Amino acid sequence: MTHYQLVAKNKQRSFLIVAFFIAFITVATYIMARGFDYPLSLVGWALIFSGGTSFFSYYYSDKIILTISGAREAKRQEFFDFYTVTENICLGQKMPMPKLFVIEDTAMNAFATGRDPEHAVVCATTGLLTRLNRSEIEAVVAHELSHIKNYDILLMSIVSVLVGLIALLADWMLRNSFWGRRRRRSGDSDDNKIEAIIAILAIVLAILSPIIAQLIQLAISRRREFFADASGVEMTKNPEGLAKALEKISADTEPLEAANKATAHLYISDPLKNTKGAIHAFAKLFNTHPPVAERIAVLREMSRN
Repeated sequence: MTHYQLVAKNKQRSFLIVAFFIAFITVATYIMARGFDYPLSLVGWALIFSGGTSFFSYYYSDKIILTISGAREAKRQEFFDFYTVTENICLGQKMPMPKLFVIEDTAMNAFATGRDPEHAVVCATTGLLTRLNRSEIEAVVAHELSHIKNYDILLMSIVSVLVGLIALLADWMLRNSFWGRRRRRSGDSDDNKIEAIIAILAIVLAILSPIIAQLIQLAISRRREFFADASGVEMTKNPEGLAKALEKISADTEPLEAANKATAHLYISDPLKNTKGAIHAFAKLFNTHPPVAERIAVLREMSRN
């Protein structure tokens, strides 16, 4: 499979997942509102409030993440390869030059963040920049720039907002139901049975929907990594460079201290190092990244084509 075919395949799968995600949240919200006997207008105001809070976090996401990570600006003189390969790729792709930052840590990793290509950041650890050669650094930077060019940073921000919305809404409805909100229905017994079923379904969804939403978010995150690998190779025409970089990164067993569960999905490889060893198929659903071995195998196949 060529990298052009892989890009097309990942675009299609990502679109389907996001469409399913939005449909799931719409249906779950409607059932919970009806099951807990909340007027849809009240739910709408709750969504607006939660959305406003989430949008604020999204708008300043780059500053928040950089502050949490303890990152500092990367100077051209100090990190010449990092700066110049980014500059060269951006010129070739006719895209804005992102701000470059580094995290002082011997662990090897990198990520991209921001709300759009005009307000984007690429950040790498000093461990990665000192232990990879120029070709490998170029491959990693191309991977991160593809996240920016393909608006993955916007997509994942939207998905994160949707996950936050369903979690906040489900928690709010559950808390209010436990505080004594009761349904008051009269009329046909068959209608009452239907309403009782909907009420039970609403409770189940309120408990499970945040978990389901997170699983969908992680599935999108894993899929976008394959997509970014393919797009990055399209920029550099060097799949072997990224394959070798991922081999070195995966061989590094040191977790990144600045990373946490909320930011782990941003990195090129799992910064918490939770994917080592044999993992049960169900546990893989909670991984932020696809197995590195699979990504390397795809890249090596692209090298042969």
